Amino acid sequence: MTFTIPEINLFPLLPALIPAVTAMLIMLGDALLPGKNKSYLAFLALIGLALAAVQTFMQYNTEQRAFNNSVYASNFALGVSLVVLVAAFVTILLSVDYLNARELDFGEYLALLLGAASGMILMALANDLIVIFLGLELFSLPLYVLSAFWRKNNLSLEAGMKYFLLGAFSSAFFLYGIALLYGATGSTNLQTIAGGANLAHNVLFLMGAGLLLVGFGFKVGLVPFQWWMPDVYEGAPTPITAFMSVATKAAAFAAFFRVFLVAVFPVLDASGGIDWHLVLAVLAVLTMTGGNVAALVQTNIKRMLAYSSIAHAGYILVALVAGGENGMSAALFYFAAYAVMNLAAFGGVIAFEQGGRERLTLVELSGAAQQKPWAAAAISIALLSLAGFPPFAGFVGKFFVFNAAVTNGYVWLAVIGVLNSLVSVYYYLGPVVRMYMSPPSEDWQPTRARTPALLTGTVVIVVLLTIAIGLFPSEVIQFAQAAGK
Repeated sequence: MTFTIPEINLFPLLPALIPAVTAMLIMLGDALLPGKNKSYLAFLALIGLALAAVQTFMQYNTEQRAFNNSVYASNFALGVSLVVLVAAFVTILLSVDYLNARELDFGEYLALLLGAASGMILMALANDLIVIFLGLELFSLPLYVLSAFWRKNNLSLEAGMKYFLLGAFSSAFFLYGIALLYGATGSTNLQTIAGGANLAHNVLFLMGAGLLLVGFGFKVGLVPFQWWMPDVYEGAPTPITAFMSVATKAAAFAAFFRVFLVAVFPVLDASGGIDWHLVLAVLAVLTMTGGNVAALVQTNIKRMLAYSSIAHAGYILVALVAGGENGMSAALFYFAAYAVMNLAAFGGVIAFEQGGRERLTLVELSGAAQQKPWAAAAISIALLSLAGFPPFAGFVGKFFVFNAAVTNGYVWLAVIGVLNSLVSVYYYLGPVVRMYMSPPSEDWQPTRARTPALLTGTVVIVVLLTIAIGLFPSEVIQFAQAAGK
């Protein structure tokens, strides 16, 4: 009897494996190295993320597959992986002083963060529904814990519990959708599903696709699956809120795009049936409008940015509806632009902190520019970019997305997107007006408090990237267009 050992190619998985191995080393270091404050472990985490980013660049244009085509390192997946790695890198830089001020444990925090990043990258690389689910759970479980990581804060504990309960519920929908698609097609591989015949009116296939839509809708924050986001974003530690708002959205949308563009749309478009493009277009309209309208009445900046994140999920969904190379390219560019401007916004919020207390309400932000003008400028630039003002990254990102919609015949959807962007200007300018045009709040010290150099430098860098991508977008656009192919 002879045994055949299948060839195992780990090269396409290295962007996910390197952060996972680094997380294990951090756990060992946390257990074995002396000292109570182990903030130096952040340096090891940054090295691991940098190595993973270099490895991701090395794979670009190689288009490698592994594990019986269940992992596919396409340029689009690698581009999303880079967004996740950059978001994790910046989050760690924003977290060092935040954790020290609250005396939180570095080893557990960094290991969980890197584990979440590893799961997000695996989800982006996945070409099989089972692997997508593994990536989904691998990043969701650490985020449940990280949301409740500030154990002395009741809002943080509440955020972790809500995220866990609703996340588990959505995972059940997702897993049941996978089971139904497997029952209809006999496979969980996306290419094999796409080759199925006479599935346009198959009840199992349609129900499975619908349940997958519910699962993805929860993770990216589509209406009506978005109710968890404001409470979780408000209660979670601010660096984790920043990371979730950027990396989770990028990874989940990457899998969302691959499942529907590779497997679902080709089956339905070839044999007729429900127009899923129209279904997703309606969801995009509801998400954009619902997020922006709800954000208008928010008085807490983290809740406002949560509803803003819901609206931006609607903008990204426009790119999925558009489809094709230009839709994929627009989505990847938007991921990069949204990452830097949202990280800049949350970084500015952290920079306003005094003595472990954050300025989160509009009343507390009143006159804040007099105490920390550079932090006020950072938040202002980030909010203007999120609103779509030129010459910042958000303007180019929205132009790219809406242009893809117009090019592919969805002019009405682009018009609704532009109108929603106009609505968003009102609530984005609210904190700016408060910081610069209102008298200082009596509850805050009139003196200028010093901000740690690491936090200052990190916020300045992401703000400069927000400006640079807006002024000189050609390199990022070329990268996104190559990935869209």
